[in-house]
Amino acid sequence: MAGASLVLSDDSLVSRLDQALLWLERKMALVSGLAVFSLMILAVISVGGRNFFSQPIPGYVDWIEQAMPLIAIMGISYTQREGGHIRMDLLVGNLRGRPMWAAEFITTLAILILMVLLVWGSWAHFQRSFDFGEPWWSRDSSMDIRLPLWPAKLVVPVAFFVICLRLALQLFVYGRALLTGQDQPVGVPLHADAATQAAMEAAQVSGRDDD
Repeated sequence: MAGASLVLSDDSLVSRLDQALLWLERKMALVSGLAVFSLMILAVISVGGRNFFSQPIPGYVDWIEQAMPLIAIMGISYTQREGGHIRMDLLVGNLRGRPMWAAEFITTLAILILMVLLVWGSWAHFQRSFDFGEPWWSRDSSMDIRLPLWPAKLVVPVAFFVICLRLALQLFVYGRALLTGQDQPVGVPLHADAATQAAMEAAQVSGRDDD
């Protein structure tokens, strides 16, 4: 589902866990947005410095490399919660009841397995870069102004770990819905019809958030 989604909430433990995780996901998405904005400002300053003073910002490309994990990774868990990642809506959207929850459970489980492996691999990649005994605690650095690379590498396993928490919560909800036959479980993105989705997207554009 590429647009807005419907995520229900109530007073249950699952919903409280969903809201607590959503608070963290929103903060991470905010950091990602601020990174994009900062790069825009940096580009303006660098181009202005080059044109007017013949002196662009030193290490401009290095700073872009540092910011890229923030831009690309920090918002993935929030997008998963809102059902915003690319998915087979033509197939899953036409299912109802237990067949739909079974499809959601299987796909969520597959994603969770992949993300756990990515957490393991990205953490090992971070460990190869980090060393308390080295200057700036880093075994490697950027090419131009030699920024330590371990902070950017640490962002990846942290963001992947958060989405693993989200996927584990969704997997539990889908599994419970599959067993009990719930129609509208809380804490997971539900399939909305075209009119409802259009209304939610309009609310987002207008700055209103009814979540």
